[in-house]
Amino acid sequence: MSTQDAPVTVIGGGLAGCEAAWQLLRRGHRVRLCEMKPERFSPAHKSPHLAELVCSNSLRSVALENAVGLLKEEMRRLDSLILAAADATAVPAGKALAVNRNAFSLFIEERLGAEPGLELIRGEVTEIPAEGIAIIASGPLTSDALARAIAVLTSGDYLYFYDAISPIVEGESIDLRRVFAASRYGHGDADYLNCPMDRKTYETFRRELSQAEEVPLRAFEEIKCFEGCLPIEVIARRGINTLAYGPMKPVGLIDPRTGGQPHAVVQLRREDREGILHNMVGFQTKLTWPEQRRIFRMIPGLENAEFVRYGSVHRNTFLNAPTLLTANLQLRSLPRLFFAGQITGVEGYVESTAMGLLAGLNASRYLSGREMISPPRETALGALVGHINNADRKLFQPMNVTFGLFPPLPGRIRKKERGLCYARRALAALSSWQARLDEGNPIARPEVIQPLSS
Repeated sequence: MSTQDAPVTVIGGGLAGCEAAWQLLRRGHRVRLCEMKPERFSPAHKSPHLAELVCSNSLRSVALENAVGLLKEEMRRLDSLILAAADATAVPAGKALAVNRNAFSLFIEERLGAEPGLELIRGEVTEIPAEGIAIIASGPLTSDALARAIAVLTSGDYLYFYDAISPIVEGESIDLRRVFAASRYGHGDADYLNCPMDRKTYETFRRELSQAEEVPLRAFEEIKCFEGCLPIEVIARRGINTLAYGPMKPVGLIDPRTGGQPHAVVQLRREDREGILHNMVGFQTKLTWPEQRRIFRMIPGLENAEFVRYGSVHRNTFLNAPTLLTANLQLRSLPRLFFAGQITGVEGYVESTAMGLLAGLNASRYLSGREMISPPRETALGALVGHINNADRKLFQPMNVTFGLFPPLPGRIRKKERGLCYARRALAALSSWQARLDEGNPIARPEVIQPLSS
């Protein structure tokens, strides 16, 4: 069997792994997709399905003038399976793209399962494949055995940090008499439930939260929290107003019962279209479960809240990508191995999926003996790759996509116009790059989604 005819092994059936597999399948390659669930679950995963969303059902902003909205648009234009699934299973969430978790996973499983070149293997992978092309998309919760294998392969040069999960409450247990429905600044429909607090209630809540009991970590582990996803109690301890100016900021929200802006607000976002479940926005936590019940029931409207999932903390493993990976997501020391997803050092569902998309595209070109081509730095895809490839090796930390990673715009442009200027430049650059992408190996399957208008 020639190298081009051999299947590509994709380790990990999360968003990045499924996206990488899809891109390969679409180009006529065979894929062996390995997923350890349901044989074994990570500390955060509960569903046996592929592409499980864990800490949120939101894929964030849909606006092109926002960096993550632009990234999603680029991925749509590259026929992303994950974005097709998100668009097909979306639930109301104002200016954000949120999905029905279960329907989202099932959509992806069905699309992949319909591809004749896919072999789905359920079971834990504990070793790196000894030969052939492989994409490691094992995620931030890589199992201990596979993490040890990666450590051997990379001389132990990989890092970790801690990420926390927000609680989910039953919609029926929320006291609707004490909350109000609204989106910030009235953007979109009233897709969030808002639990308002006056100053006294807020200060009591913050004091209890900052003094609450946490789940103890193992003594030899050092906590390295990602700043964009800090546990709510960590934020509370930083000062009296850190919550009110952070995840509980009331700006742009008017309580219709008082006609005024509350001192602080806890927002609840629907997990499904029907509002059966609600996520406590920004309330990632590592408090003990009894403390979560006690303190979060101090929030107006949640006095009798029933929690279907408590917050938790888990280790996120990621590579020191500037040291280890090329701009094409290949391991420098072993180019037949690609990495994808959050393990590459990006943060967020969309960013992780984007790395899966690029790993799939690059693996296809490598398999076909063609030149590797990285996305232009002017694109959101290229900006992310630029970060993980060129960041300071000693200080490297995971990063969400942001316009701060893009090459500066020429000239002086008003701040409110910069987002769209970045987007127009990015989409023009993407169009030119995309024209080169499949030269000599066009997509073998018909398109499943249409690009959005720019």
